[in-house]
Amino acid sequence: MASVKQLLKDIAAAPDGPQIAAIFDFDGTIISGYSATSFIREQLRRGDLQARELLELTQAMTSFGLGNLGFSAMMTVTTQFLRGITEASYEELGETLYQDQLARRIYPESRALINAHLAKGHTVAVISSATPYQVTPAARDLGIDHVMCTELGVEDGLFTGDVIRPTCFGQGKVDAAERLAREQGADLDQSFFYSDSHDDLLLLERVGLPRVLNPNSRLLGIARDRHWPVASFSSRGRPSLSLYLRSAAATVSLVPTFLAGLPVYALTRSRRQSLNFSLSLFADTASALIGLDLNVKGKQHLWSHRPAVFIFNHQSKADVVVIASLLRSDMAGVGKQEIRKLPIIGRVLEFAGVVMIDRANSASAIEAMTPLVEAMRDEGKSVVLAPEGTRSVSPRLGVFKKGAFHLAMQAGVPIIPIVIRNAGDVAPKGDFVFRPATVDVEVLEPIDTRHWQASDLNTHIRDVRNRMLAVLGQPLEPVAETTSPRRGRPPGKTKTPAKAKTKAKTRARAQPQRPAAKKAATRKKTAAKKPASTPAARGRTVKARPKAKPKNRASRVPNQ
Repeated sequence: MASVKQLLKDIAAAPDGPQIAAIFDFDGTIISGYSATSFIREQLRRGDLQARELLELTQAMTSFGLGNLGFSAMMTVTTQFLRGITEASYEELGETLYQDQLARRIYPESRALINAHLAKGHTVAVISSATPYQVTPAARDLGIDHVMCTELGVEDGLFTGDVIRPTCFGQGKVDAAERLAREQGADLDQSFFYSDSHDDLLLLERVGLPRVLNPNSRLLGIARDRHWPVASFSSRGRPSLSLYLRSAAATVSLVPTFLAGLPVYALTRSRRQSLNFSLSLFADTASALIGLDLNVKGKQHLWSHRPAVFIFNHQSKADVVVIASLLRSDMAGVGKQEIRKLPIIGRVLEFAGVVMIDRANSASAIEAMTPLVEAMRDEGKSVVLAPEGTRSVSPRLGVFKKGAFHLAMQAGVPIIPIVIRNAGDVAPKGDFVFRPATVDVEVLEPIDTRHWQASDLNTHIRDVRNRMLAVLGQPLEPVAETTSPRRGRPPGKTKTPAKAKTKAKTRARAQPQRPAAKKAATRKKTAAKKPASTPAARGRTVKARPKAKPKNRASRVPNQ
């Protein structure tokens, strides 16, 4: 059984450049489980899938699983229920389900493999029998440009109920890989393919470097016979009872650890010493229960300039434990107003100095944070908060709010960025369970804010964010381009992106709605501009059908 470290070493040993392709299956390989399950469950929840349709879909899936029905035939049965539904609604459903469910099911190990290939300049692609609506949101989030899937027939923005053949299954995946190689100048004999299923045996045999991830029993036997590297991941999927119990204990440990500080208060009459004792105890207790280890670079910056405003990228509820383990004493924090409603824990956090703010009301939030300025100036405490405002569904750094930067300027203290690389490995957004992991953290040098001016705040925020982006290896935020002076505007004065966006929205509201005929014409023009990977550009045609009326139901999903 190969380890992720060995797989990463294999990638590092491969030549750089796009002539090496790194192809990934999707379900079971990039994500735990099957994306179609989430789509079908959502349809059932909404009442969009009728009992008769569910029965037919289940029968087709069962026949396919038993080998009595081919993949293309099974897709034909399942996609007929999409006839007349708008493609746009299906795309929207895919985006929603990715944000709410699928993002947290991405294997951290698969993300690491993808990032390693991208760093080598390889041609990274997803080739999946699923539909683009299931795969594209994840691929975009992972930075994968090439997606080749089973395509569905669409006319005038409506699904026809047809499947474009050949489907992306079996030999269809090999054909897709060879087309990718031709278009990108890649050599499949030197390329990687990662899969979990024996259904992908043809493509595993076609590439020079097959890699088997989370295999089913049949593929595991084949891989062992052929000495293919095999790796299985336990970082996602159904957690054990032990993980549930340890996660619950870590969550509630906040209360007993703060109660343990009461004797310190009774003896010293110092609330500050009591809270510092409790914070350190909570950090150590929760870390032990979770199985959390930290690999920290730049530790010296945690103590060199205090008080300070510490900012961090927010990926996970595990960030609370990570930050407590790093900072340990003389801290105040900021939390969303909803935390106050948590039984007992909300009160404990307020007592510990966490300021609860209403994120929807910026004026109220600024007023609520005023005591934090006093705590930094008068008590020498530091403040920690996430400038993104909320957890992200992936390691990609979100847009920064200004609160942390205003605080630092008002208090005259430095900003110290903390970059957390992979807290999502411990607990991705939406998951209750904590999983054991080592989290990499880099503490950046303190940034002096004493000479900052409010008029330059956007520039300072961009610079700080770019420092964090550089550590994460993500694209930097470009400097805003200036516009040429217009009549009535003083020379050199430029319109900010925010104002431009607001004016664009205002113009859009003022414009009348296009008639349906113009909308259809626009859709046809857009379809004509699709890239070569689409069915239309590949010369395939969608079977003509009488135009169906849009159904007033949400999207439905085929079973792959």
